[in-house]
Amino acid sequence: MVQVDVFWSYGLGASFAAAAARQLREIGNPFESKYFTCTLLFLSLVFAPSGIYLLWEFPHWETMQVATTWGDLPAWLVTTFAVTNVALGILGFYVSYWFIKKGRYYAAHIQYFLGYFCMFFILLYGWDGTGWQRFLYDATMHDGVLWSPGMHDGLGFLTSHVCFTLLGMGVVLVPALGLPMIAWIRKGGFEDESVPNDDVPGPVKTAVMILVSIFIVALGSAAVAGLLAYCIGNIMLSNTYLGIPVALLIFAVAGYFLLFRKPMPAYQVFKTLFIAEP
Repeated sequence: MVQVDVFWSYGLGASFAAAAARQLREIGNPFESKYFTCTLLFLSLVFAPSGIYLLWEFPHWETMQVATTWGDLPAWLVTTFAVTNVALGILGFYVSYWFIKKGRYYAAHIQYFLGYFCMFFILLYGWDGTGWQRFLYDATMHDGVLWSPGMHDGLGFLTSHVCFTLLGMGVVLVPALGLPMIAWIRKGGFEDESVPNDDVPGPVKTAVMILVSIFIVALGSAAVAGLLAYCIGNIMLSNTYLGIPVALLIFAVAGYFLLFRKPMPAYQVFKTLFIAEP
């Protein structure tokens, strides 16, 4: 989706860099590494084309029900969308690398958490509390009837044209992202003499913890923040928009103390992946 792909792209770039943390720390110029080459190929040949395809095939869904047809999309928006799907990934890669050079592997992993958190928050809450409704509505399943507040397909979305398209893309995207991450995390751990081999997670455990970091830690955090935004914005302040910054601030403070500081649960999830910091 146009509104979330910039954050997703950032998270994807950061994911690749964080996975290759130990290897990148020994490299002077990260942009000359095979790890950046792999990241760039993924962003430009897999991720960006998938977004453009969805924007063309499902302009209403890909814009979170803002556009109704291709004619609503100015050329500059489509161009910017294509560019940022690659550029923000490069930025995420570099920011993670910056932390890696300082030996802060945990902070490098937090970069992709932030990207996924922002993506999931927008998908769930959006900007007016209807993000999840916009996500779960496919106009092509309703003879082109446009979305309006309160409309969604619920579990029926799982049999929609959009969902089947996403699943087809996932067959390519998930292995292209996950396999390099698993291999790089384990390779870096085994090659680091300060890390006991027994501390390096197996391939299955690595894959599971990557999924947990995304779909439990990031998605769960976004869901809690979205619920806070709804309660604060709609119940306490009677303003959907004002609820967002207040909720995010509250979650940031509470999340740090309850989830992300050592040795809290979210920290332990990421520690399994970065193993130890120098």
